[in-house]
Amino acid sequence: MEKIYKVGGMTCQGCARSVENAIINALPEATVTVDLEKKQVTVTDINNDTLVAKAIEESGFDYEGVVS
Repeated sequence: MEKIYKVGGMTCQGCARSVENAIINALPEATVTVDLEKKQVTVTDINNDTLVAKAIEESGFDYEGVVS
């Protein structure tokens, strides 16, 4: 399973690392890839939108929903 999420507020590699680490800490089994240019995060190997959204928000960024 793979899902792509829109994340608002990411402007640099440090932001991308913060979001990636927050999701991995919340869902250690997940594989996370950040596309800073598109402001998107791809998460594979999980199916828990609620925990992904919470991790993004708690890392200080805006969860803007599922892209696909």
